[in-house]
Amino acid sequence: MQSTENKILYRIYGRGRGWVFFAKDFSAEFGSVNIDKALSELTKQGKIRRICRGMYDYPKYSDLLGQELSPDFDQVAWAFARKFNWRIQPSGDAALNLLGLSTQVPGKYVYLSDGPNRKYAISSYKLEFKKTALKEIGFKHRESGLIVQALKSLGKEGISSDVIDNIRTQLEPEKFGKILKDTKTVSGWVYCCIKEICWEGARGIEL
Repeated sequence: MQSTENKILYRIYGRGRGWVFFAKDFSAEFGSVNIDKALSELTKQGKIRRICRGMYDYPKYSDLLGQELSPDFDQVAWAFARKFNWRIQPSGDAALNLLGLSTQVPGKYVYLSDGPNRKYAISSYKLEFKKTALKEIGFKHRESGLIVQALKSLGKEGISSDVIDNIRTQLEPEKFGKILKDTKTVSGWVYCCIKEICWEGARGIEL
């Protein structure tokens, strides 16, 4: 029979490089003592990396640089969300970065959350969670909130046809109609931009 260590490693590898996790991510299948021992041993073996207290990742590796890359900020944010059962939404630079609308590497990434205000220092950046109204994070589809926050961050004057096209090309065709439905409560120019992004792809879909 496989050991707990091998079973956990199999699940980690299944998530792929870059995945960030806590011991709690395995608590439905294994006992806490066995999980802690397994993660400690896997860290010693260099198969996973300890990022901060209780948090680990299966690091991505750059052949060009010949070294492991820094932890993925979005993976870190979602690991915290799973641990504390928060609903979160990337905001500002985080949203722009995830949509490829900014090539800058900010020193701080902000996420809206239905949990308490929290700040964490991870690797070379800071991660901040800001408590906010549920309407800001209550979208059914992750892409919806991501687009809304990115557009708000750019501001009405910062929206160009290139921005619209860039966002549109990153969405799967079946998502257009769902995003239009999901964001109907968004008012003003933001929803106008969303319609421009999604309308062509949503033709023929009953909204």
